[in-house]
Amino acid sequence: MKRTICIVLAVLLSAASWADEHLRLSTVVIDPGHGGKDPGAVSRDKKVYEKTYALSISLALAEKIRAAYPDVKVVMTRTDDKYVTVGGRADIANKEEADLFISVHHNAVSSASPNGFSVHVLGQSRKKGTDLYANNMDIVRRENAVILLEEDYSTTYGDFDPNDPESYIFMNLMQNANLEQSVRFAQLVEKNLKNGPIKNDRGLSQDPFLVLWRTAMPAVLLELGFLSNDNDLKVLKSAEERDKIAECVFQAFKEYKEIYEGTVTTEAAPARQQDTPKPAGKQETKQEKKQEARQQAPKAETVYAVQIFAVAKKMDPKAREFMGYTPKVIQGEKLYKYYIGVSDSSAGARKHLSAIRKKYPDAFLVKISGNEVTRVN
Repeated sequence: MKRTICIVLAVLLSAASWADEHLRLSTVVIDPGHGGKDPGAVSRDKKVYEKTYALSISLALAEKIRAAYPDVKVVMTRTDDKYVTVGGRADIANKEEADLFISVHHNAVSSASPNGFSVHVLGQSRKKGTDLYANNMDIVRRENAVILLEEDYSTTYGDFDPNDPESYIFMNLMQNANLEQSVRFAQLVEKNLKNGPIKNDRGLSQDPFLVLWRTAMPAVLLELGFLSNDNDLKVLKSAEERDKIAECVFQAFKEYKEIYEGTVTTEAAPARQQDTPKPAGKQETKQEKKQEARQQAPKAETVYAVQIFAVAKKMDPKAREFMGYTPKVIQGEKLYKYYIGVSDSSAGARKHLSAIRKKYPDAFLVKISGNEVTRVN
């Protein structure tokens, strides 16, 4: 197990050097689930395979992104019916230094009733009384069990056993800083899929999917309908409806790209405006009074720091994951964000960045004003 963790940490370290230079979402990796000797989920009549429709939707999504954004590099983990290992899929994304990883799947269960789509990111449930592997474990085990098809899986994945809950413990914080962006994209996908042909939203959850754990960038796994449900299967059998699903994911990508590129800021200070005296006898408008009140209000303290974690649960500041650092924590709507290397200036915080990245490969510089956090170039 320790050997496996070291291998993944090495991959993450190799990816860290480019994080500051990427001011754009320039590369996306689309991963059609399963393929070749691995059919994935199968319909009840045994005639429809998950690998087929996952590839169809993925190819349509790739085409839409390429058409709209010629400057974005779109990489597929497979473009035909071939088998790709779980590690191989993540390796492609890491080698391409991707800014986003999208893994496309479909579901199936023994009952014909369950239907709908779900969106997954790597992480630990924030619900009280639940743990990392308490939710969606049937899906997780099924998707992770594909490694058993690999001849040397015990060498590649060490002691990892997809059927053993304890094997999932070490995934807990491995995505750290990437989780925030993963959740952001996942929320956009969920919102857009509600407008698609498969209506039932089964929610967004954090689950220990192996392919997500091994990637070194924001990553999501999509379960787009149940092959075991007649209504979902009818939708998926239609090329036109599959294209609509791809369009929903594309719209999420479009929104995310704008947000992603907008979160990276420069340190150019705004020009100071001179106070303009009001003409004598002129009464202030309501709008002017509001503006004046805002200007007179005390400004939130601004500091700079290095973000190391964005996780769904509140952590003990003395936890071993902080490796002796005392973190600053900000609670967001869905995540707790942890920062170290706090300084009054960006230059001061940046001095700590290289050393921090040796321990936290995905760390990045941020500007903090009150509870507002902005990523800094």
